[in-house]
Amino acid sequence: MNNAPQLNDHPVLAHQPDGGGPAGHPARRSTAPSPHPLRRAEDRPPPRATVSLVVPARNEARNIPWVLEQIPDCVDEVILVDGDSSDATVPMATHCLPTVRNIQQSGPGKGNAQRAGFRAATGDYVVMMDADGSMSPGEIPHYVHFLDNGFDLVKGSRFIAGGGSLDITPFRQLGNRVLLAAFNQLYGTNLTDLCYGFLAFRRSFLDLLDPRADGFEMETEMLAHALKAGLRITEVPSLELPRRSGSSNLHAISDGSRVLHTLFSERPGAQSTHPGRNSE
Repeated sequence: MNNAPQLNDHPVLAHQPDGGGPAGHPARRSTAPSPHPLRRAEDRPPPRATVSLVVPARNEARNIPWVLEQIPDCVDEVILVDGDSSDATVPMATHCLPTVRNIQQSGPGKGNAQRAGFRAATGDYVVMMDADGSMSPGEIPHYVHFLDNGFDLVKGSRFIAGGGSLDITPFRQLGNRVLLAAFNQLYGTNLTDLCYGFLAFRRSFLDLLDPRADGFEMETEMLAHALKAGLRITEVPSLELPRRSGSSNLHAISDGSRVLHTLFSERPGAQSTHPGRNSE
């Protein structure tokens, strides 16, 4: 297991631009709100940030109830992005959570679905997770906590203390390690997990994250853009659960190849050659 440095049982800053604050505490930007003590009885604390949850789903009618029934109170809106499901995914989601916002993606691929969800989101923070039950909604407050405390992008890691996977195969784990090592070498960082899509970010930085990919490689693309933009990133432990029902849409070799292409084409100093760069 990767022994990532820890601070009070939480992972410390994974990447921080020069001139930042102490480890684990990102330096505040001049535009960041500074805390003010309450001075009068009528003073009120600042309003909490709102949270949008984006859940791409395609034929997940048997899994989506478990996901929606566990969404914590800190989530203000849930956006289900349907990938032209042939089963009862959409009516099942509406039955389980009448307030869910159902939207259609404009083209094929998980990345395309996520972009549609990001564009529809209205919250200050955006959380993205899968609909197959492999990611626990109960972990979302942990991601929100780190966004509340100054980080710009928070990603889940299965390979730091407190995280784990009950689903990953030895072949997929080997592939993740190879891709992660290449990513850390090219981008000069020390992340502990790469191919895991449980992630949260400040919606105000969506233009900087600039997601364009259509497949599973979009998480890698967003991380590369976040690092190049100097955003403040940290990892939090996450437990990956087995898919509750059905088979995965992940294709280890082809999707791994797309991730590899993305991390090289997006590396610092390289001109992006991603086929989706000029789309939309």
